Amino acid sequence: MNNPDRIIRLKTVLARTGLSRTTLYRKMGEGTFPRQVKISVHGAGWHESAVNRWVADPVGYRDDQAGRQMQ
Repeated sequence: MNNPDRIIRLKTVLARTGLSRTTLYRKMGEGTFPRQVKISVHGAGWHESAVNRWVADPVGYRDDQAGRQMQ
């Protein structure tokens, strides 16, 4: 079963996007990359569907939640 809303971790996100860790976090701060979602006390990940939207259109992507804290 293909679930586009599964949570993927940093290593997977970096591999899929080709971004460095520093660039990824900078883009998150600018609102040009999806925000993380908290999955445990010390863990976070990204919605796979949001990362897929960014991969499909990295220049046009805007995070609707930019400026909000991690949920």
